[in-house]
Amino acid sequence: MGDITQLLQKWREGSRDAENELFTLVTPNLRRLAHYMMKSERKGHTMQATELVDQIYFRLVRARDRDWRNRAHFFAIAARAMRRYLIDHARGRPEVEIVALEGIKSSLPADSGKIDLAITVDRLLDQLAETKPEWCRIVEVKYFLGLTDDEAADALGMKLRTMQRMWLEARQWLFDQAEPNRAKQSAG
Repeated sequence: MGDITQLLQKWREGSRDAENELFTLVTPNLRRLAHYMMKSERKGHTMQATELVDQIYFRLVRARDRDWRNRAHFFAIAARAMRRYLIDHARGRPEVEIVALEGIKSSLPADSGKIDLAITVDRLLDQLAETKPEWCRIVEVKYFLGLTDDEAADALGMKLRTMQRMWLEARQWLFDQAEPNRAKQSAG
């Protein structure tokens, strides 16, 4: 997979051959990532994992001139793009029935908390990326890519214990930040 880092650099420099080879190499991993992310979506979702990969592929191609550091950075950005795409898709569902505010609580589906949680996590990861970008990358590769501790440490070029400590700290920060928001939601 070290080839991916080299291909990213050549692609950034404008090589169409590198772009074709790069996306041939990464597409199976992007599909696995999309399947993983779609598992947590609602039943009867209108989007399939293949469509998600296609949408993200177009976004990644437009970001060719980004400073791609390595394979882990590429997949972390892909995971973030997929997460945001799914959130935007959920926000913009055209088949959503408009309900008067008085009846809103009784009309919410049981899994609407997942959408709220995903939006909250998305917002928190944006905040986290500003202050602790390494924590944000760890959350993305561990939670959204589903990497094991060893895989995440390797992908991020960190010692295992360092990555585990940072993962624990990042989870604690997310929990601390999300709890006041959840308390406000349940009180409302």
